[in-house]
Amino acid sequence: MSELPKPTGAPAHQNVTFPSAGTTAHGYLALPPSGQGPGVIVIQEWWGLTDHIAQVADRLAAEGFVALAPDLYGGNVAHDSGEAFRMMKELPVSRGVELLSGAVDHLLGLPEVTSDTVGAVGFCMGGGFVLYLAAADPRVSAAVPFYGVIQGELPDFSRLKAQILGHYGELDTSIPKENLDQLREAVQQQAGIAADFRLYPADHAFFNDGRPETYDPESAARAWEHTVPFLHEQLG
Repeated sequence: MSELPKPTGAPAHQNVTFPSAGTTAHGYLALPPSGQGPGVIVIQEWWGLTDHIAQVADRLAAEGFVALAPDLYGGNVAHDSGEAFRMMKELPVSRGVELLSGAVDHLLGLPEVTSDTVGAVGFCMGGGFVLYLAAADPRVSAAVPFYGVIQGELPDFSRLKAQILGHYGELDTSIPKENLDQLREAVQQQAGIAADFRLYPADHAFFNDGRPETYDPESAARAWEHTVPFLHEQLG
């Protein structure tokens, strides 16, 4: 992945704790104005649980969802791309999925959550984890990866139940179109689900308004306009 600038928003946002994968996990929980709604997991970029990720949770809450952003780095936030890469590599995919499944447990156990399943929205590293989580946990019924980076081999999608809406930048050299074609084919063959991948005239991280050098307001707005009704449709 190309060099990325220092993120905004350290230290990590944390306001809830919950048991997950044999440990005490932390995260950021945002409630809708009504106080209740369908549950959505928000999965961080490789930087950590930054302002941007917390703000996404807040935006989802404003749209009527109970949004939980688990902190996969235990309170740490990367300050440069080298540190972010190291922290991402120190989190095995299997461990990340365990922690995220624990977050699903916590979210579905909240009295404020009205849905029997959850949505998952993630960015960059978190977009890849959206797909890994949905492949492993059938309680995820709506998966929305934003420029999701798959680390290593594709997941086994044979248990997948989620509908998939993915957002990717046409200028993003870290995720070639042929990779998306392979991903779409694997989902179709193994799960019988047609993944909907949307392409935008933008680069990697086009949704992150904390990074003006890659942020594309028009593409970000279009992606959000597709995401919110998709989540409502799948979660009820």
